[in-house]
Amino acid sequence: MILSQFQTVGSELSRRGLVSSHSGNLSIRLGENIIITRRGSQLGCLEENDLIETGIIKNNRATPLASVELPVHRAIYQQTSAQAIVHAHSPHAVTLSLVETEIVPNAECLSLIGRVPVLGWNMEIIPGGLADVIAQALKRHRIVMVHGHGSFAIGQLLDEAYSFTTALEESCQVICLLKSLKVDSSQDI
Repeated sequence: MILSQFQTVGSELSRRGLVSSHSGNLSIRLGENIIITRRGSQLGCLEENDLIETGIIKNNRATPLASVELPVHRAIYQQTSAQAIVHAHSPHAVTLSLVETEIVPNAECLSLIGRVPVLGWNMEIIPGGLADVIAQALKRHRIVMVHGHGSFAIGQLLDEAYSFTTALEESCQVICLLKSLKVDSSQDI
């Protein structure tokens, strides 16, 4: 059942172009442990051996196999009530994160995800970095963007975090289209 949840969300992220062949990662909390995707796994075709179980705090033999974003996932689980995390590299959201310090979704998505802060301006962005900054922001938001990198969404289920991820990307597509038409995206749309 757990594998099926990871496969469904991973496949949909890949199909929609929200991750490239070997980017993005997923995790769920299981008590004091995390199940997280393997380092370099392909979210579009996950298998049982692509899921790594390790501690939220403690390392074990499997820890080196976990995604490079493990420090961020751990910080989020330690500092929030999240039960699931989706990290994606959605192209329109990443594009806007390069020029905006906050993404304001269209009216429909605004009620679902709220305003989305863009974190990491004037900071070095490396995989697994900004863990505490991201976790602190996710105490107040359902999804955040990391400048030029990608989004981290939390939920009670992977499907919920996936929903926030797709809502953000859909809004960012509309904003990018409006900007290409030189329309002020702050107007009520």
